[in-house]
Amino acid sequence: MKKTNPPSPLEAHLGYWMRFVSNQVSAGFQQAVEASGVSVTDWVALRTLFDASDGGPQGAATHATLTQALGMTKGAVSKVVARLEDQGLVARAGAPTDARSHTLSLTPAGRALVPVLAAKADANDEKFFGHLPQAERQRLARLLQEMVRLHQWQQVPRS
Repeated sequence: MKKTNPPSPLEAHLGYWMRFVSNQVSAGFQQAVEASGVSVTDWVALRTLFDASDGGPQGAATHATLTQALGMTKGAVSKVVARLEDQGLVARAGAPTDARSHTLSLTPAGRALVPVLAAKADANDEKFFGHLPQAERQRLARLLQEMVRLHQWQQVPRS
């Protein structure tokens, strides 16, 4: 009978270590944003709307913009939008060119919250990666970005 090699240990796999680190980084950020009353998914939605408006008061996005950015169904995105509306962070208005469509924009409170949450994201990165020299942080980012490009992943992480 042919002798087989024993299975490799978990710790021998890069995926194990990436997941280990990712879980810690994600949990730290989740705790930070939830202290501000929003979820990580809410953060991605708010940041997407902020980008759509270029940070200015007149910009808006469509429901489809968030559906694509969040990688969620229309129904799930509607729940996110409703929650953010209830919190006074997002406003919905009828689209001028289509009565069935709506535009979404940040309220002044939503616009003010985005930089606060971005600072929490920066602090979370510093907590977990600040011990690395800047060149190594940039190299790690480039390696991860190359994996995203190679595999053509497009969905934004939200949890």
